[in-house]
Amino acid sequence: MKAVFLDATTLGNDVDLAPIERVTGELAKHRATTPAQVAERIRGFDTVLVNKVVLSRAHFEGCPELKTIAVVATGLNNIDQEAAKEHGIRVLNVTHYGRSTVAQHTMALILALATRLLDYDRDVRAGRWEKSDMFCLMDHPIMELEGRTLGLLGYGDLGQGVAALAKAFGMNIVLGARPGQAAGETDGYSRIPLDELLPQVDVLSLHCLLTDETRNLIGARELQMMKPDALLINTSRGGLVDEAALAYALRAGVIAGAGFDVLTEEPPRNGNPLLAGDIPNLIITPHSAWASRDARQRIIDITARNLAAVGRE
Repeated sequence: MKAVFLDATTLGNDVDLAPIERVTGELAKHRATTPAQVAERIRGFDTVLVNKVVLSRAHFEGCPELKTIAVVATGLNNIDQEAAKEHGIRVLNVTHYGRSTVAQHTMALILALATRLLDYDRDVRAGRWEKSDMFCLMDHPIMELEGRTLGLLGYGDLGQGVAALAKAFGMNIVLGARPGQAAGETDGYSRIPLDELLPQVDVLSLHCLLTDETRNLIGARELQMMKPDALLINTSRGGLVDEAALAYALRAGVIAGAGFDVLTEEPPRNGNPLLAGDIPNLIITPHSAWASRDARQRIIDITARNLAAVGRE
């Protein structure tokens, strides 16, 4: 197996690539690869590893040796899968690597927003507690999670991990049916149409892939259907939410807060409506929900097993 990793830096410098190196026997590594460099760097390799580098039909046509693409992530939106299939190229991805890490991050966003953690921290640092005429500050309304309803859009491995943690906080879990998905029941949780789900939830957390059907799944109309004290969490994919509509909704008090780990463009070099400084009760983290060293090393180990299985065929 002759393999090349086009964007190894995206997994960090503190992980061990040895499991992949043992399986492939030969692994060329590039810290990062620009679109203009892809064709040259994959030429002559039968196996290509990528995280975010885009691979298209033109690349496959220019590299007839290519037999396997190993994406060191779950999402495959950077791979032209139809063209890969036409060229007989197997596309592998990694699942079940980040349940603990992503679920933990999701709950951290929910808890920070519900307790107004950052607002109270800013108040203390600004000296407002020192000047208070009583022992505490109570200017920001706090949501108690026990007994509240968490709506999950997406109930795969990550959604299930969030459900388990939220249940421990005493939250009621309801699942939303994505476009084309039937209502019903899963693991004892009701799955109901989105329009029925939105008015019920105190927290809505997104855990579905970005597809043509889910793009801007939550827009101005959907935000208006939510409770004014509801929270919206997205640790899945940028593009699931109309970001301009959300910025307006937060400013106007249509919903109470939002926590996002993803944006439509990453990094947001061209700006983003959610990066404005006047949006209340919004927390944005830099696509770091998946990035514990444990989860990143797990990606490598799973990728190595995937490639080993291919080698045995």
